[in-house]
Amino acid sequence: MGSYKDLTVFKKAYSLAMDFLKTSKSFPSEEKYSLTDQIRGSSRSVCANIGEAYRRKKYPAHFVSKLTDSNAENTETEIWIQFSFDCKYIDELEYREFTERCTEVGRMLGFMIEHPERFCK
Repeated sequence: MGSYKDLTVFKKAYSLAMDFLKTSKSFPSEEKYSLTDQIRGSSRSVCANIGEAYRRKKYPAHFVSKLTDSNAENTETEIWIQFSFDCKYIDELEYREFTERCTEVGRMLGFMIEHPERFCK
C-alpha cells in the first residue's frame, strides 16, 4: 500500500503546513510564542497524525482515532488562520486560499474516517 507520504491528503496537508510556515515568518515578533507557534504546531500535527494513523492501519479503530486527531488539528489550524486574518497578518486572498485548503484536507480526512476499510487492508 505504499507509504503515508503517498497519500494525497498527506501531501496536501504537508504543503499547507509549509506554506503557512513561510507566511507566518512575517507575523509580528510579539506573536512568536502565541499565534505563530500555535498555527505552526497545529498544521504540523495534521501531518504527524496522518503518518501515525497510517502506521496503525492494521487496527481500524486506532487508524480512525488518529485520523480524528488529525481532523481536530486541521480545525484548530483553520481557527488560527481566522485569527491571522482578523489581526490583519494575512490578506483576504491568503485567508480564502488557506481556508479552502484546510476545508479540502478536512473533507479528505472525513472520507477516510467514514471509510477506513478502504485504507486498512
